[in-house]
Amino acid sequence: MTQLHDLSALEQAAAIRTGEVSPVELVDHYLGRIEAHSAALGAFVTVTDEAARAEAKAAEQAVTAGATLPPLHGVPTAVKDLNLTAGVRTTLGSRLYADFVPPMDDHVVTLLRGAGTISLGKTNTPEFGLPCYTENGVAPPARTPWDETRSAGGSSGGAAAAVSAGLVPFAQGSDGGGSIRIPASACGLFGIKVSRGRVSNGPLGGDITGLAWSGPLARTVRDAAAMLDAIGVPMPGDPHWAPPLPPGETFLGHADREPGRLRIGRWVDPVLPGVEVAAECRQAWEDASALLTELGHEVVDATPPFGAEAVPLFEVIWSVAAHGAPVDPARAGELLPLTRWLRERGAKVTGPQFTMALGSLQMMCRAGIVALAGFDAVLTPTLAQLPRPVGWFTDSGDPVEDFERQKRFTPFTAIINMTGQPAVNVPLHWTDEGLPVGVMLVGRPADEAGLIALSAQLEAARPWQHRHPARW
Repeated sequence: MTQLHDLSALEQAAAIRTGEVSPVELVDHYLGRIEAHSAALGAFVTVTDEAARAEAKAAEQAVTAGATLPPLHGVPTAVKDLNLTAGVRTTLGSRLYADFVPPMDDHVVTLLRGAGTISLGKTNTPEFGLPCYTENGVAPPARTPWDETRSAGGSSGGAAAAVSAGLVPFAQGSDGGGSIRIPASACGLFGIKVSRGRVSNGPLGGDITGLAWSGPLARTVRDAAAMLDAIGVPMPGDPHWAPPLPPGETFLGHADREPGRLRIGRWVDPVLPGVEVAAECRQAWEDASALLTELGHEVVDATPPFGAEAVPLFEVIWSVAAHGAPVDPARAGELLPLTRWLRERGAKVTGPQFTMALGSLQMMCRAGIVALAGFDAVLTPTLAQLPRPVGWFTDSGDPVEDFERQKRFTPFTAIINMTGQPAVNVPLHWTDEGLPVGVMLVGRPADEAGLIALSAQLEAARPWQHRHPARW
């Protein structure tokens, strides 16, 4: 029997328009699921049930009145707890911000509301979004619903756990080094890391590094494309801009287009020396290569756009970025060990050293994009390992070892944050034990549309929407 959470976000939007489902009914259904499942999965930090029910009633009245409705009218969603939400607690995954209530919304939050979605609350994230797993001092660890002993990944781990378990139909995440693609792989979802400048970080965030951007986590390509249409709108004064689609075109429209015959490069060996790729991750990559070939694409071996020399540059920039949130010096000892270590490392970087690292990395990235210009897309594994057990990254008690384990776990994703290209995680493979294993497709600069068309073709050839974890 079909339940409300079996419907995709777009199916829910259509059912609301026809009166088959009411926004109140949908919101109540999902709030019930959050109450039943969120704590066990570490999905939500804050649930805004009263506000969501009030918005749902207003949305229902708009339908009854025959008002002009925005595209995602009445559809529930959630906002990552790194993003500012006016009047709603925003912890940034840190005990130091456990009671912080911002006075403003991030632009992406305003746009989601304008598209008609109703936020049910804030999803779990690690402290300041720094690691690739979601374990902090303000909420339970985020766990993949496919094996609840294992991490949902990070830093959008709570969002991925929520979508994967059917607590919301889709959710906003953000990705500065893999933070959408990593949990999408661990939780069996489609996720888009957008091009540099596609989604505004305003009004407060500027991010001089150009690494981190909001994007969608969804169960279907079409749902993710619809969310991208909603949030891919610049804010005046943004320091980065991605070129818009031609007039009249949408990302959702590209999900219904054939991609044509593409030339797709691929590699499986990470640029980090000594990193091994698990057999199941290699198998997922090989299977995706075979499927792309069956669909008529030319798949050829390629070389990563740059090598291990980029890694220390990224680490310098990441450690400086760890200072993005102000911290009271008197409370710095309350930060988690990894956060303290990264901030101490970043504090030692001088201004000239930072600008030199940023400039050197940008030079490498420009050359790398030129080197990949002969490909319409690039295929790699998303992760080098299966989802790790909760606590695996931190169990040594040493933040240096924690960081090294993260590098071994996710050696593919951060390269694309450096280049600023769009990339997606596509959930095509599951292990015999039922763990999802994603693959990453990287597009040409600013070509989310092409990636969406290609991903939709893969989804049609090997559908995954029917796959559900036990909590479904």
